[in-house]
Amino acid sequence: MSDAIKHECGISLIRLLKPLDYYKKKYGSAFYGVNKMYLMMEKQHNRGQDGAGFASIKLDVQPGQRYMSRVRSVQSQPIQDIFAQITDRINRAFEENPEYIDDTEAQKNYIPYIGEVLLGHVRYGTFGKNSIENVHPFLRQNNWMHRNLIVAGNFNMTNVNELFDNLVQLGQHPKEMADTVTVMEKIGHFLDDAVAKLYKQIKKEGYNKMEASPLIAERLNLGKILKKAAKNWDGGYAMAGLLGHGDSFVLRDPSGIRPAYFYKDEEVVVVASERAAIQTVFNVKYENVQELKPAHAIIIKKNGAVGIKKIMEPLERKACSFERIYFSRGSDKEIYQERKELGKLIFPKILGAINNDIKNTVFSYIPNTAETSFLGMVKEAQNYLNKKKEEQILEIGSSISSEELHQILEIRPRIEKVAIKDAKLRTFITQDSSRDDLVAHVYDITYGSVNKNDNLVIIDDSIVRGTTLKNSILGILDRLSPKKIIVVSSAPQIRYPDCYGIDMAKLEDFIAFKAALELHKEHNSLSLVDEIYKKCKAQFHKNDKEIINYVKEFYSPFTADQISDKIGELLSPKEIRAEVKIIYQTIENLHQACPDNLGDWYFTGNYPTAGGNKVVNKAFINFYEGKNERAY
Repeated sequence: MSDAIKHECGISLIRLLKPLDYYKKKYGSAFYGVNKMYLMMEKQHNRGQDGAGFASIKLDVQPGQRYMSRVRSVQSQPIQDIFAQITDRINRAFEENPEYIDDTEAQKNYIPYIGEVLLGHVRYGTFGKNSIENVHPFLRQNNWMHRNLIVAGNFNMTNVNELFDNLVQLGQHPKEMADTVTVMEKIGHFLDDAVAKLYKQIKKEGYNKMEASPLIAERLNLGKILKKAAKNWDGGYAMAGLLGHGDSFVLRDPSGIRPAYFYKDEEVVVVASERAAIQTVFNVKYENVQELKPAHAIIIKKNGAVGIKKIMEPLERKACSFERIYFSRGSDKEIYQERKELGKLIFPKILGAINNDIKNTVFSYIPNTAETSFLGMVKEAQNYLNKKKEEQILEIGSSISSEELHQILEIRPRIEKVAIKDAKLRTFITQDSSRDDLVAHVYDITYGSVNKNDNLVIIDDSIVRGTTLKNSILGILDRLSPKKIIVVSSAPQIRYPDCYGIDMAKLEDFIAFKAALELHKEHNSLSLVDEIYKKCKAQFHKNDKEIINYVKEFYSPFTADQISDKIGELLSPKEIRAEVKIIYQTIENLHQACPDNLGDWYFTGNYPTAGGNKVVNKAFINFYEGKNERAY
């Protein structure tokens, strides 16, 4: 309902453990891996629609034959575009060489994209331009097979400048100061170093240059390379990579901020950002898909050996709770239950807002992703009514008439689909004067779904900026003539920037920040804003680990309900007739609903890494100085 948050990227790594001919005989096609990758990316396309990329490695090809392929797209439907290109290339090869159709060996040798190691990526552009150069996977090429590196990830680093300087000190000349480039070059540096040392050692053992190559692939310690490369990384990440000779890996950050799951059997190893995608595409049970532990990497050697290695010391687990609320598909068993629980737990606050008047209240939701929390909310409303019905029946006792019993049992929550998003309309005009009219018509309402003077309760995943609410939704809902519009967020107030993968970078964009600022003005406490700025400025050049999040002091004078009430005032259009009430989830309820995913820094300011505190203070400095720029 609120302005869309840029989703996190999604990754998928597939390693086929059998020869391609095995899959042709069992599944009818040597393109088994490519087909599965298409499905994996489609099942995670909710995580990225700005761009997509695919890369593959062929194992054990002869010199002179192409063994790496990559294709990327920033078209409006990038996943479909990628696989249309792949399909077209394969079909042309069959047209030109019909003998390839039944020859798996020829397909592997002469048709690109068909390989045993595959990497897919879907992207929402949280940083950088939406151009093909910014789309993963990234490729670092070298004539030495072992030194070729393909990298894709779901991540943001908070200390890109430091990582860039480290590369310069190592003698490198990175082409740009972007976290993807710096991460890839850091891994690449230690990969080059390891290959060179192994080559020197193997030569001393009496092997010639040709004999050295397979021995390097066999002896290369990818875990050691990752340990050196990731030593100074600060951020949230699930980093995937392929080496030219066939080794592959996925590395997860020490706090477990970004998600990663894997499944292995005798035919395949697959790693992805979402468990449900693996379950669906490979038709496996929930319990067979494992979560990759924080600070660990799953490493798949060229020979098919699979190992889980601890790369760094794990920190306190702070897995992103927004994954549970919003980003991941709700088809995951745990996430589905957690979202229902979020709806259930916020119901008491809703009940208070409608003065217990369920009979004259309509319940609905916007957008579709809020449907699961809506189900939890409605179920709790039913539980509440059942208890009330039981009390009424027991109070009347055996003298209750059939008509009285029928009237009591007839009361139930009123559920309506009051708003429907018009998928055909896009707010593509950027000028405010032209855009506002389009925004106001993105949703259609269901006339007659609400009676005059009813309460209307609408639940959403989150309310971040509130622009769409103010410019569109509330005005549209007001046409139904409700007495009161209660907008419910299944997430708490978003108060702080996220620097680990989500595009929430500027404090002044958040409606909670704007509301607190208005409260400071009303309470004549703007001097506190000046003090916070000075504190942030004073520690700006300190070591990241010494930095304190002083922006918490900006919110501390006010209760969450005070801020919510002010948000309701700020978002209410001047011409609206209904009373508007905004309700947010509490932090305590969030943790109760999502007990294993306690990463809540965007709500609480409790950042899991030192770089987070630096980012939030920089964001406050930018706000105070009027700089319209990102804090990371």
